Parts: sequence; C-alpha cells; structure tokens
Amino acid sequence: MTKAGEALKHVMAQYAITQTHLAETMGIDCSTVNQWVDESQDPWADSVPEILAALETLNLTAAYVFLSMYLQPSKTTQDA
Repeated sequence: MTKAGEALKHVMAQYAITQTHLAETMGIDCSTVNQWVDESQDPWADSVPEILAALETLNLTAAYVFLSMYLQPSKTTQDA
C-alpha cells in the first residue's frame, strides 16, 4: 500500500468525500484520484500539498487526519 493512497482512501471513506468531488476541487481528472485511491499510482510529492488544500476546502478535519496519517512513520522505520 502506498502511504498517501492509504491515507486518502481512509479519509474519503470516513468523511464521505467522493473521488469526483475531490478531483473537481483539485481541478484534475477523476481517473487520477481513482488511481491514488486504488493505490495503482502514488501521488507525486508535489501533489500532496494540493490534496491537503483540497481536503481543507472540503472538510478541515479530513485534511488533518490525512496529514497525520501521511506523516506517521512507517512500521518498518519504527522497527529499525
């Protein structure tokens, strides 16, 4: 699983944010959001602030949860 995709999938489900709504807010194609959520493609690093900004527009709490999940150290880093 990709960290951004996993976090995005979680907050979208928890806060009822559709892929279409996020894509429209970001001004991107819905298929791009779908690839992130399906974890078939990880967002570029410069897309993460854009995702965060869109989530802040749609639901501020969702944005905070996304950021927290995204920045949380991975289990392999914690175990090292």
